[in-house]
Amino acid sequence: MKRIGALLVILFLTKMAFAQNHIIPLWEGTPPLQKEMDLKEEAVQEGILRISNVQKPTIEVYLPTKQIATGEAIVIFPGGGYGILAYDWEGTDFAKWLNSQGIAGIVVKYRLPISKSLTDPKEVPLLDSQRAIRLVRQHASEWNINPDRVGIMGFSAGGHLASTLSTQYDHSIDRDQDSIDQLSARPDFSILVYPVITFNDRFTHGGSKKNLLGESPDPELVKRFSNELNVNENTPPTFLVHAQDDQAVPLENSTLYYQALHANQVKASLHIYPTGGHGFAFGMGRVAVESWRDTLLDWIKNLE
Repeated sequence: MKRIGALLVILFLTKMAFAQNHIIPLWEGTPPLQKEMDLKEEAVQEGILRISNVQKPTIEVYLPTKQIATGEAIVIFPGGGYGILAYDWEGTDFAKWLNSQGIAGIVVKYRLPISKSLTDPKEVPLLDSQRAIRLVRQHASEWNINPDRVGIMGFSAGGHLASTLSTQYDHSIDRDQDSIDQLSARPDFSILVYPVITFNDRFTHGGSKKNLLGESPDPELVKRFSNELNVNENTPPTFLVHAQDDQAVPLENSTLYYQALHANQVKASLHIYPTGGHGFAFGMGRVAVESWRDTLLDWIKNLE
């Protein structure tokens, strides 16, 4: 009997553990702006889980226990230059950490614009990001989330996507819509970690720009996706963090966005560390940036 009782406890705890995170498709059937092709998603685990050629975008939902839940949720966009997703390093690892702080973490496996199945690649990441935040609001009551406390977090190219969503949350394309599309896609706050912001040749990350817009993009598209040019008074409050010695995405990406936020009287917090390089994620082992998450938590707690 004792053995049976112990087994039941283990099964119960296992069920509870699985109940805390689950995966939901962003779209029913074939996603918008995509044609049916026999293409397969690829996932390679080499220290970091790198996912590419996403065909079925999803959100992976991690919920804190109700006893510590703050009601806040953060939708996470991993980076990878719009070519891959650093899915654990800048995604699920952070969702789990946020859970320990009482915050729901939702990781978006968004489609990447280099996929051959996409009919209008430049629009797809933004479309998936809008859908993700709307899905979170649709499930807010079920997931014990305050729909007015849904923020976003993006790393590197995922930071470009997060800043695009922050400035173009109401952008729409001609497509079939459903009831979820009636919900707001505006983030309540934004966290940008060593983000790509501008597509100005002087300061941009060339790989992200090429993968999203192609080899020789129209100047109007370059302007549209240079997000420092699209900030207005309705852009959400923003936390930015960057290392001065970032050799991949120049520091100016964050400073340009901060200046635009300040000029539009949007509350913003910019944190520049002398060292840390690019892609530091948690910052472990990179002394200068190891404490940036503590600073972030203080900022979240003081959001109005």
